[in-house]
Amino acid sequence: MSQPGLRGLVRRASWLYARLLSALLAISVLILVVPVTLQVVSRQTHYLPHYIWTEEMARFLLVWTVMIGAMVGQKEGIHFIVDLWPRLTGRRRAFMDIVSGLFVLLFGAVFLWYGIEFVDFAWFRISELAELPLWLIHLAWPILGFSWLLFSGEKFVDDLCVLVRGERA
Repeated sequence: MSQPGLRGLVRRASWLYARLLSALLAISVLILVVPVTLQVVSRQTHYLPHYIWTEEMARFLLVWTVMIGAMVGQKEGIHFIVDLWPRLTGRRRAFMDIVSGLFVLLFGAVFLWYGIEFVDFAWFRISELAELPLWLIHLAWPILGFSWLLFSGEKFVDDLCVLVRGERA
């Protein structure tokens, strides 16, 4: 069922954004294999020199991989799930989801707000080994906050519709 107007446009953009995040997650995991493999091989054999930048690159990629995974997990409804009353349905379930959703929205707002400050703090700094700009790694926090607000906001609206009308939007 397609949704008219702004809500439908937001849902479509959210869906495309989630697809992009899923692709980026797969790509980041694949890329993460390279510096970690270089580290392991260089430590265990004498075939490769000890690359110092690989540890820092692996750290950057791991942070981004975890953050993107948290974004995708929120969109798919598998992140922040504590099911105290699994048998609840309908309006009761929607009410409990709204209560927990408020906390997720709060955390998303905190990550967005303070993430922007975090990026600002790192704007003119570089990493020690690879000399990468640190804002590249710090940017993950406000993007995570924005994503949680977007995806949780969608679910929040759906739950409000169930609570008020007894049906999904």
